[in-house]
Amino acid sequence: MPLNDTVIKAAKARQKNWKLADEKGLYLLITPAGGKLWKVKFRHHGKEKKLSLGAYPDVSLAKARKLRDAAREQLAEGLDPALDRKKAKFAAKLSAGVTFSSVAKEYIDSKMAGDCRAEATISKARWFLEQLEPAIGNMPLADVDPQMLLAALKRLEAKGRHETAKKCRSFASRVFRYGVATGRCKSDPAQLLQGALITPKARHYAAILEPRKLGQLLRAIDAFSGSPVTMAALRIAPHVFVRPGELRHAEWSEFDLKQGIWNIPAGKMKARRPHAVPLSNQVRNMLKELRALTGRGKYVFPSAHGTSRPMSENTLNASFRRMGFEKDEVTAHGLRSTASTLLNESGMWSPDAIERALAHGESNATRGAYHRGLHWDERVKMAQWWSDHLDELRRGGEEARLTVTSGG
Repeated sequence: MPLNDTVIKAAKARQKNWKLADEKGLYLLITPAGGKLWKVKFRHHGKEKKLSLGAYPDVSLAKARKLRDAAREQLAEGLDPALDRKKAKFAAKLSAGVTFSSVAKEYIDSKMAGDCRAEATISKARWFLEQLEPAIGNMPLADVDPQMLLAALKRLEAKGRHETAKKCRSFASRVFRYGVATGRCKSDPAQLLQGALITPKARHYAAILEPRKLGQLLRAIDAFSGSPVTMAALRIAPHVFVRPGELRHAEWSEFDLKQGIWNIPAGKMKARRPHAVPLSNQVRNMLKELRALTGRGKYVFPSAHGTSRPMSENTLNASFRRMGFEKDEVTAHGLRSTASTLLNESGMWSPDAIERALAHGESNATRGAYHRGLHWDERVKMAQWWSDHLDELRRGGEEARLTVTSGG
């Protein structure tokens, strides 16, 4: 006897699953938990199969009968409705995995993280993805054409974000190339957009290049009232002139204070090569004091919001602003230019040793190999001289002392 809504609503749960039959193979399965699930039973090539049609009342009796009839039509054509359902689910799942966002996330997680890219680089890649997601994030990768991508990039340009637009195009190109390599698309539309965007003006990090003003900065750091961790980072940064991200992500396991060496792994370096930093006596002493405060954790300069994270990337620059130095006067990254300029002007150190200390990449492979093999002894002496020179400037001296001291 065919079912009706009155009978269905009156059906109660029992200790075991039980069925209410409709007709033509359709029935309602009532579970011990009270669920009422539509099923249709059929035979395909002599084998009995079942097809789930949904739950009552979300799927009404009338709707369940229509779905049953559609399944019977497939059977009449020699098709297996259960297999077709599985194929449709698989296609939907596959489709969900080929959107620009899903492929970009896979690229970041498997390629960038898998290749041990620096944490800062991976964070920037995720940020570039966030900029592109509103426009093309949910689109299948293969459906994104150059015009669609260009429209997304031009919206960034319209806001004056020329550098962001350029870097987002480059990131998108890497995602599409990954998509080509993994069979999710056939071409890289971002590559065709080279030259279509406004070329951003070259950006130079603000840096102090005058010894007297550098002394003023060092005295301002001494007088600054910040957290002990921030104070330590501000005092150490001018001495080691590494990139801000390399300083923030410094880990205690990378330091040998007895030998006076900071070994930065390749994954944290822009050039993807390990880098050793000789530590002056002043830096070693500052680190020994800081170790009493943060030495039990992973990071030398942990976040104020938890020791499991490094210091925020804005901390040092925000501190400079609080001291009264404008963003066009000094930046954390600009401390590298300060050291480079004044060390070169001293005339005491070879340009190669200074470049190696700054961990600049080499376009010439032979010269790069030469750098890796030499200059360590000179860099040790230079690190100590630089720290002594900073101390003199902090005390009010204007000229560099020309006596090279021992690295200790």
